[in-house]
Amino acid sequence: MGSAIDSSSKPELPAALHRLRSTLARLKAELEIAIVDGSAPPTERLLDDVREALSHLRAVEDASRLRRAVLVMDDDMRLAEITARGLRRLGFEADSSSEPRPLGSGEVLIFDLSLLDGLDAAAHDELRAKRPIVVTGATDAASRALADSLDASDYLVKPIELAELAAAINRRMAEG
Repeated sequence: MGSAIDSSSKPELPAALHRLRSTLARLKAELEIAIVDGSAPPTERLLDDVREALSHLRAVEDASRLRRAVLVMDDDMRLAEITARGLRRLGFEADSSSEPRPLGSGEVLIFDLSLLDGLDAAAHDELRAKRPIVVTGATDAASRALADSLDASDYLVKPIELAELAAAINRRMAEG
């Protein structure tokens, strides 16, 4: 029987876990020494250790595909942020933008079709490679064809339900 996270297929996972474990052990030792000595703990060094541990945790999440990162791009920045906030409440690491930016490892793109007009051919190709989840207020065949031209993994019509969007994100993440 395999474990929930099969480290044999992800050689970077054991190394990331080792780095996280080492950093946390160092942090624990620093705190224990301060308690035994009755001295103030070295705050700056402890804070650096916490930052390092969080960085290692992100590497573990990336290696094990536990981090559920999402970028919501919409021409209406207010709507993008509301959607991202709702996704964060559902456990996603969601960010919002009205401008293109590079995606992180495993990050899923939620893309408002209205932003397509402002993209050149190279940006259109990059977008297609990301297989975005397209959201739009348009229901016509031409909009559907535009989404298909982007190799969209899903096509959702606004207003969208967060549960429906979360399901689309989970499907996209399962694709790898």
